Amino acid sequence: MRDTAIRVENLGKLYQIGQRLTRYETLRDRIALFARSPFRNLRRLWTRGKKRELEYIWAIKDVSFEVKRGEVVGIIGRNGAGKSTLLRILSRITEPTEGYAEIRGRVGSLLEVGTGFHPELTGRENIYLNGAILGMKKAEIDRKFDEIVAFAEIEKFLDTPVKHYSSGMYVRLAFAVAAHLEPEILLVDEVLAVGDAAFQKKCLGKMGDVAKEGRTVLFVSHNMRAITDLCQRCLWINNGKIIQEGAPQQVVLAYLSSGQPERLDGVITPDMHINATGDVYFRRVALLDRANEPVTTFFFGEPLRILMEYEVCRPVEGMRLIVAIEKLDGTLVSVLHHTDDPHAYLIDAEPGTYSASMEVALPLMPGGYSIHLAAKPAPGFWGSGKSWDWVQRALDFYVKEFSKDGDGILPAGGVVRPSAKWDIRRIDRVRA
Repeated sequence: MRDTAIRVENLGKLYQIGQRLTRYETLRDRIALFARSPFRNLRRLWTRGKKRELEYIWAIKDVSFEVKRGEVVGIIGRNGAGKSTLLRILSRITEPTEGYAEIRGRVGSLLEVGTGFHPELTGRENIYLNGAILGMKKAEIDRKFDEIVAFAEIEKFLDTPVKHYSSGMYVRLAFAVAAHLEPEILLVDEVLAVGDAAFQKKCLGKMGDVAKEGRTVLFVSHNMRAITDLCQRCLWINNGKIIQEGAPQQVVLAYLSSGQPERLDGVITPDMHINATGDVYFRRVALLDRANEPVTTFFFGEPLRILMEYEVCRPVEGMRLIVAIEKLDGTLVSVLHHTDDPHAYLIDAEPGTYSASMEVALPLMPGGYSIHLAAKPAPGFWGSGKSWDWVQRALDFYVKEFSKDGDGILPAGGVVRPSAKWDIRRIDRVRA
C-alpha cells in the first residue's frame, strides 16, 4: 500500500439532466397570465401539477484501479466517455456519488485552461497563488520561478493581469506552473491541444522529464502517439466504465480499432473522399492473400498485396497513384508511388473504370495499420500539387505477432523489422 499513489474503488458520479430553470413567479403574475388565456392556462396548470419524471446519467460508474508511485498512466476514450469527470473527482473539484478515491501525495492538476487562476491577478501573482494552493513554501516557488517564466515564454506579460492573456498564453503559464512546482501527483487533461505544435512538443518533453523524476502522472489525451510514448500503462474508458487496462500499445490498438467493422469488400463510400475534384474517384480497395481472397489480417513477414479500383470521369494526363501506410496512432510508415516501379509510367486515361494492383515486401511489426489512397497530377502537369481524389483511412489491417510458420516475434521498437545479413568475424588473435 505504501507504494500506491492513487487508489480508486467503485467510483461513480450521477448527474441529473433535462431540468429547465424557470423564473420565480409572483401571485400577481399568475393572475395576469390566467386572465389573458384562461383555458390554455388551466391545461398548463394541470400538466404542471403532475410529477415530471427526472432523467439521470452516470458519467462514470463502478470505476476501480490503482496507480503506483512514479507510474505514468494514460487515459483514453471518446468525448463524453467520463475521462474529465474522473480527473475532476480526483482533483477534489467534484464529489463522487458513490465509491471513494484515496490519493497519497501533493496533487497538481491541469484540467482546463486557466484552472485555479484569478483573472485580476498578474501572471507573477498567479504563480505564487498556484504554488500556495499546491502547498509550496515561498522559498520553493522562488527557486522555480525563473524556470516557470522561461518555459511559459511570457516574460513581457508577467506583470499583466491574466484576464488579458490569450488562451495560448493561459495554457503556457498554467502548464509551466503545474509541471515545475513539483507536485507528487500530476493530473493532466487534454489541454495541450490549445497550444501550437512547438508548444505541444515542448510540453510533452517536459512531461517525459517529470515521469523520469519519479513523479506520478495521470494523463488524459486524444494524442495516441503521446500515450504510447509517455505512459507505462493505459486505461480505456467508454460510457463511464473501464473497458480495458494494460500496456499502452495494446489498449490504444483496441481503442482505435473499435467501432471499425471489418470491411473485406473495401468499398469506398462517398463520405470517405476528401477534396475530390470529380475527375477521378477511388471506388474500392482490398488486401489479398495468396489465393486472391480479401483479408484484413496478416502474419508477420507476409507481403502486402493491394488491389484498388478507380473511375476516371474526365480525361486525365500524367496521373500518379499513391498509397500511404500509417500506424493507427498516426505514425507514417511509408508512401508508395506507382512510378517507383521502373517499368511503370505516368497514367493517361480516358473515362472508364480501371484497376491497379501492387505487391510490396514490408516487414511491419505487429499492430494495426491504415491505408490511404491518392490520385494526383505529376509535377509539370496541370494542377500538380493538388489531388484529384484523396481517401483517408480507406482500409484498416492488422499484423499478427507470429510469422506464418508459427515463430513468435521478439519485442522490438520501431515500425518495421527488415531482414538483414550479418557478417561477424574475428580480426585479431590473442597472443600466447
